[in-house]
Amino acid sequence: MIKERLIDYIEQSIRRNWNIEALSNYREKGYTYREIAEKILKLHIFFRRAGIAEGDKIALVGRNSANWCVVYLAVVTYGGVIVPVLPDFKPEDMTNIINHSDSKLLFVDDKIWENLDFSRVPHITSVISVDTFNLLVSRDPSLETSYRETDNEFRKFYPDFKPEDVKFSDVTNDKLAVISYTSGTTGFSKGVMLPHNSLAANVRFAQHHMPLDPGDPVVSFLPLAHTYGCAFEFLFPFTYGCHITILAKTPSPQIILQAFGEIKPRLILSVPLVIEKIYKKQILPVISKPHMKLLLSIPGINKLLYKKIREKLEHSFGGRFKELVIGGAAFNPDTEKFFRKIGFRFTVGYGMTECGPLISYASWDTTELGASGRPVDTLEVKIDSPNPENQVGEILVRGENVMAGYYKNEEATKAVIDSEGWLHTGDLGVMDKKGNIYIKGRCKSMILGPSGKNIYPEEIESVFNNEKYIAEAIVIDEANRLVALVYPDYDQLKSDNIPEDKIPEIIDEARKRVNDRLPDYMAVSKIRIQKEEFAKTPKRSIKRFLYTKE
Repeated sequence: MIKERLIDYIEQSIRRNWNIEALSNYREKGYTYREIAEKILKLHIFFRRAGIAEGDKIALVGRNSANWCVVYLAVVTYGGVIVPVLPDFKPEDMTNIINHSDSKLLFVDDKIWENLDFSRVPHITSVISVDTFNLLVSRDPSLETSYRETDNEFRKFYPDFKPEDVKFSDVTNDKLAVISYTSGTTGFSKGVMLPHNSLAANVRFAQHHMPLDPGDPVVSFLPLAHTYGCAFEFLFPFTYGCHITILAKTPSPQIILQAFGEIKPRLILSVPLVIEKIYKKQILPVISKPHMKLLLSIPGINKLLYKKIREKLEHSFGGRFKELVIGGAAFNPDTEKFFRKIGFRFTVGYGMTECGPLISYASWDTTELGASGRPVDTLEVKIDSPNPENQVGEILVRGENVMAGYYKNEEATKAVIDSEGWLHTGDLGVMDKKGNIYIKGRCKSMILGPSGKNIYPEEIESVFNNEKYIAEAIVIDEANRLVALVYPDYDQLKSDNIPEDKIPEIIDEARKRVNDRLPDYMAVSKIRIQKEEFAKTPKRSIKRFLYTKE
């Protein structure tokens, strides 16, 4: 266990930054650190009245918002266990998770609550609106009265509310803080149990290594119910006294860039999808023009052009960021190479929910091309391979960040954490002498080719995804032949007035170009066109398992 506690970080930040704005929804007035402390302590009063003890579970179902963050902080600082449920889940799945987690209270968005059935969550004693903090329904009529009295109770306890009054739970780091139900790309959701130690280790590392200063503005647009967005767009900046602006709805790249332009964040976190779209739609068409190709091949001139492209790109992200951190999925190698060539300040990290989430990171000016950083200081990482530098093996991790297991699922826990405490990530990679981790793919998606060579479909897919008329692709194995399931970029095809009957021919031409760039053993023999976009997790990873079943 590490000595630092997340609750201490939160308390210290509130006291230090008492009167400055902490959390706000985009283009709305937000809450100061003082106002957040008041809301937290009022909820603590209600928790005690409702008979909630340390270690009890409280479910939180809602879209990203300042109020969502307040509820999260209130539960964790009370010593309760927060159960964040993705708002994208179907009502049936939400109900199953709420029941499976043994939650006693439910905080929920009003619109989501309309589709849930109170009779089907029998262990929930009260339901509270995330939108308004009103009590929506309770199985105990006396709680309705006591909930209305929390304002008076607060004034009685804290007649002259001041920073010194902010003292939360003394819960120790070994205690459970979060049960995170992953949507995942491998099928059935499991409840990842993250102790306070894991959250504190992630925050501590970020404070020591990520380029952010107290008071810096941050834009939060990743799903907060996922550990990636929660840890680095919310918890870490909050403990630093930053002002976090939350994009409440699932934002499009256009809305995200609009917010960046207005807020000018100092640290940006993103999933690859957003960055790759900007490269493919805005940059690639320009640098692919014949005259640009010629100019970019001339020494001296190319440096000036790269500088101009970089400055324009930086301006798109607000112009004031110290670093852009990409994580959550594999980053397209062509996009990465180009961004590195122009000197863009970005880095690629690696993590998973089971580590709360961080496993490896390196700053933009120390990271290696193609790598996903180096192990964080609270974890050991090794490659399960006789030659870890050159021979691909499963990435194993052990240490402070690792989960306590899957909630009420000992069998699944034993399947991923071995007797020596190593978490088997399911990811394949190599690691060089300096500790740089190079991820090659997922264990479950790796294909053994007819010649006995390992094929990582993600590598082939990244080449397909750079084709003009391909939105996304999945490569699968069918009877020892590689087949690409392709979802065409129908908007681009329509924009270029390409008739529907020509699409198969155009996509097959793309297949031939892709094959020209790949070794023979990775050649794709057939294309299957998808009429609808691939099903995805809220983190925008394709649910590969739906398309690779026999």
